[in-house]
Amino acid sequence: MPRIKQLLAEGKVVRTFAVGQLYSPKLIEVVGEQGGFDALWIDIEHAGLTMKDIELATMAARAYGLDHFARLPATDYASVMRPLEAGAGGVMFSMVRTPEEVERAVRWAKFWPRGERGLNGGNRDGRYGLQPLAEYMAQANAESFIGVQIETKTALEAAAEIAAVPDVDLLFVGPSDLSQVLGVPGQFEHPRCLAAIETLAQTCAQAGKPWGVFSRGPEYAARMRALGCQLFVLTSDLQAVHTGIRNAKERNSGFFS
Repeated sequence: MPRIKQLLAEGKVVRTFAVGQLYSPKLIEVVGEQGGFDALWIDIEHAGLTMKDIELATMAARAYGLDHFARLPATDYASVMRPLEAGAGGVMFSMVRTPEEVERAVRWAKFWPRGERGLNGGNRDGRYGLQPLAEYMAQANAESFIGVQIETKTALEAAAEIAAVPDVDLLFVGPSDLSQVLGVPGQFEHPRCLAAIETLAQTCAQAGKPWGVFSRGPEYAARMRALGCQLFVLTSDLQAVHTGIRNAKERNSGFFS
């Protein structure tokens, strides 16, 4: 299974599908059968998924060679540790504001000597106790993916410092909240938003840090790719359903006239 961190390190694009509001293991299987995607975004922040949902999502994703990570608010230690124990290949922190918050979140996600995550080993990510603890800790520290969303005013201002936090693998543009803090809510391609993204792209280039974004279509994606973007959320469960329904109505337009 190609890992997100591996693809980023090789300078490749990571094609990502997001699940949340319409989450179902069968939906993930359909995405896997369609092929072409590299990673699965599991939205805990806005969809309220349970640990059982996350476990089933990671099982379905692994069956099709999809790496995966959970998007969550970095509110407390348990909210970071439990998705990892449920099998998530990494975490994406939303709504962070300062490098200090990012450092704390990373420490929650990593074992000693980098962090202070509690050691169990009896969950899915430790092969239910079959993996020797020292090996389990080293592998988890090396392979777990950590992304940070840049979507608050303070995070935007401190992007260089956040990018410099050790073990942060990717900065991700949070377009909705970014547009809000820039005073143009919902206008994702407003000059202010595009200028902020260009500045973030330059910051990441200087720090040698990859970055990602939600794609808004082929032209937007091409523009972001030209700026150096590597991880693209190309669609989500809701977008895919809406697109499918629209296409069905267009193919059968006579019934909807």
